[in-house]
Amino acid sequence: MKEDAHSIHLAPWLHIVSTNGGVPLDELLPGSGSVYVARLDGRKMSDDVSTLQQFDEALKFPSYFGWNWNAFNDCLRDLQWLASDHHVLIIESAEQALSEDQEGHSQLLKNLWQAGRGWSYVKRPEGVTLSRLSIILSCDEESVYGLAGAFQELQERSAL
Repeated sequence: MKEDAHSIHLAPWLHIVSTNGGVPLDELLPGSGSVYVARLDGRKMSDDVSTLQQFDEALKFPSYFGWNWNAFNDCLRDLQWLASDHHVLIIESAEQALSEDQEGHSQLLKNLWQAGRGWSYVKRPEGVTLSRLSIILSCDEESVYGLAGAFQELQERSAL
């Protein structure tokens, strides 16, 4: 985990940045290749249905999407229909996503972590971990450490 005053990089694919002076977005985008960027709004993710709706619209999920967390996980780990080299998910106001639904919030974070890990690979011979999926959670400054702690808690509970 790498951190500064306004951001935490939990993994090569997962970044939590403060809306008050976080890392410039250019530093988090891939250097080359075609990139699909999906912007989502955590304020519009009050429950499971609205959260899945946000992702469905932003990532253009296929018609067979099953509208549950397992189907969500499957789609995030596939994304072949987007025809791009890299995928960037930006969730603005991420601290508000499923803030009143602890179980749904945990499901969302778990699926984001697993998808990022699934899209990552180790570049040889350098041994550097890279990812074709970047997840950027943008939140208010007070929520940066809270979101990072939620990911760590999930890791400890379920060995993500």
